[in-house]
This record gives sequence, structure tokens and C-alpha cells, in this order.
Amino acid sequence: MTKGEKGRYVCSACGAAASLWTGKCPSCGEWGSLEKEPDAPVPGASLRSSRASRVDVASVVPPERTPTGLDEFDRVLGGGWVPGGVFLLGGKPGIGKSTLLLQTCGLMASAGHRVLYVSGEESESQVALRARRLGSASAGLDLFCDSDLSVALSCLDGHRFFVVDSVQAMRADGAEGWAGSPGQVRASAQMCIAAAKERSIPAVLVGHITKEGRIAGPMLLEHMVDGVLTFSGDDYSPYRMLRASKNRFGSTDELGVFEMGENGLYPVKDVSGLYWNKAEKSVPGVAMTVVLEGTQPLVAEIQSLAAATAFPYPKRTGRGIDLNKIQLFTAVLEKRCGTGCGLFDIYVNVAGGLALREPGADLALCAALASAVRDVPLPEKCVFLGEVGLAGEVRPVVRLARRLHEAARLGFTRAVVSSREEPAGKKAPIDIVRAATLNDALKAVMK
Repeated sequence: MTKGEKGRYVCSACGAAASLWTGKCPSCGEWGSLEKEPDAPVPGASLRSSRASRVDVASVVPPERTPTGLDEFDRVLGGGWVPGGVFLLGGKPGIGKSTLLLQTCGLMASAGHRVLYVSGEESESQVALRARRLGSASAGLDLFCDSDLSVALSCLDGHRFFVVDSVQAMRADGAEGWAGSPGQVRASAQMCIAAAKERSIPAVLVGHITKEGRIAGPMLLEHMVDGVLTFSGDDYSPYRMLRASKNRFGSTDELGVFEMGENGLYPVKDVSGLYWNKAEKSVPGVAMTVVLEGTQPLVAEIQSLAAATAFPYPKRTGRGIDLNKIQLFTAVLEKRCGTGCGLFDIYVNVAGGLALREPGADLALCAALASAVRDVPLPEKCVFLGEVGLAGEVRPVVRLARRLHEAARLGFTRAVVSSREEPAGKKAPIDIVRAATLNDALKAVMK
């Protein structure tokens, strides 16, 4: 493509349009991403009779899902694979994407489904060795190790599920550029989606991520597929998190937690134990709460430390909680509760590396801050469930009963909640302390 060509050019990375071709996208700054947009068809030229495609919604039978073999995986997907559904799985190198999918393929093959695993980065012996180590070697699991996508998809006859690892390593006939270029990635994804829809079988495309944390390749790729899954975790931790940022067949709120072992990934049954050290003695500055990740309740431990500052501008540091929220609630404590925070450097941490975003943890954060500043421990086996406003009011949280039952299961005996919470139909599993304001809540638990 030359600079003098006329037409409309679209950036394959961000989707921005330009009237002239340039080497660098003026919107996102990506080099070599502007591609000429094909001419649009003449309006009405390809219209067909509306009677041929019109259906009654009530007569459509929902497709039967195919289980992955891993309960945590099924819950994130919304119940399993949907026929013709295509998912994009992203994650940094070495996190366990291939391990997760190879385990899934082995379990599905053991259940009687013929599966095709396409690898454009590894040889047959490498994949087979991993499959044997994971216990996934099965007669129904077929391997195709080559980067020629056309040949790989021609082997799909008789298979009920296939994986392409990875879409950045595949080459599509007729597409310009090298493997991994935006044009090749888009063409490869289109071929896989067309094959899955035509044969009505589910598929997974593995995608690498960039240093910014997004899936490499054109942004259009995430719009083309039916779901986008992210597999993440820390290098120092054996735990891996599976989330769906897009899911046309289910919720995007669910969280799947796995533990990486010598023989593969294992679902974590009691997720709450990952973020709570179950200390028997209460320490000033530590407050407990129950947050929800989709339908999964998690007990979170918020730790706060207040140290006298020698500077006119006290320091505020947070890990696992937004720094702006810490500054906001220190101001609320000063104004509404008379708890002076201006003479202290304040440090806040959520134990276990958990990141709290929902407002249901506000009351626990305020209680931890007040406890640290006053150097007074909070009651043992007590959880704080509530959203706090700038006026100092305590607001209700969603799914309170689900949180209370999880707290009671783990041995907590008291919960501080908003006085605006509707009374439960039956007796709560633990003692309830109702508070209309933050000041009332602190008076109830701190002498």
C-alpha cells in the first residue's frame, strides 16, 4: 500500500478511521496498523426475502451445553460450552493457558467427545509430553502441530471441540503480512469462527497479551468472538484466576480460582481461605468483610496502619484499595466522626493480594482506619458490611443474606450492617448490629 492511495483507512489496533494512509496511527500511535477499508456493497444488492430468515423466538430451543469437565470453568462460562460459540483466552506467557485447555480437552475426550488441539508454537512431542504429565492423554484427543490454519481446519470433521494455540502463531491463506500481524490475526480468527459456526461446535482461541495487559492484535478480535476470558495470577503464587470480560452466553461477574500443582490445575473449593489468615487475636487496624465476586462470596481482611508523621503533608498508601477511596474516607472520619487523621501517615493493605472494588467493603475500610488511628482493636469474629456515603450514612449492600451465611460458615458471630437493611424472613445465622451512620457503627464496636 502506498501513501498516495485514496480511500478510507482503519486502524486495526484501535479502530480509528483516517482519510489518508500514514505509517503511524494518529489516534493510538501504533505503527503499520492503518489498513484500507474494502468498498461497501451497494445498498439492497444482497437483500434476500425476509421470510427465509424470520423465526418465532418462542419456538427456538436453547442449545445444550457441553461441560468442560472442570466445575470452576463451567461456572465462569455460564454452564459449559455452547455449540458454535468461540471464546478468546488471554494471559501472560507461562501463566497456564495451555495447561488449562489441555486438561479440558483431556476431560472432554474422556467423556466421549472427539477433540482437536491445534498448536502453532509447539511440536507434537512437546504437547504429548505435557498431556501425559497432566493425565490428559486420551484416544479421543487429536493433535495438529503446524501454523497452516487452512490445513488444520480441514481436519475438523468428526470433532466436537477444537482449540487453536495460539491465534498469533497461525497463518491464513490469502491474508497479507507475517504470522502475528494484525491482518493475519484477523483473518485467522475469521476462519476459526466460520468453521465453528458452520459445524456448530465450540472453539477456543488462545491469545497473547501485550505489556499493557490487553490481548495482542487488532481490537476487532475481541468484538468478533462470543466471549473473552482472562487467565491471570502472580508469579510468586500458585493460584490462578479465570474471569470473563465478555460473555454472550452468561454472566461476566463470575470468578474461577485454580491452584497450580505438579500435575496441573485444581479448582479451589474454599476460596475465602485464600485471603484470610484466621487469626484468633484481634489487632488494631484490622477489619473483616465479605465481598462478592459474581455469586462467589469471599472473606477479605483489610489491614490499616497509622504512624505519626513528621511532615506537614501526611502520606497515604494503599494496596488492593483505590488510594482516592482511602483519602475520601479519612476525610469522612475527620468530619463526621471526629477522628483526626491529619497527624498520621496511613497505610492500607488487603491481605492476600485481593483487589476490592465494590462499595460493600466501605464500612470495613472505615472501621480499619478508625481502629488504627485510635489504636483500639475491633471485636473478634465480627464482619462489617455496608456502603458509606460522604454524609457519613451507612447504606445497604446487595445479597446480604448470602454474605451473612458465608460469614457464619467461617465462624463469625457478629455483623455490623446498615439500619436500612430489610429484616430477613427468618432469623439471621449470626448476631446483627444495625447502624444508621458511620459514627453509630464505630460506637457499637469501639469503646
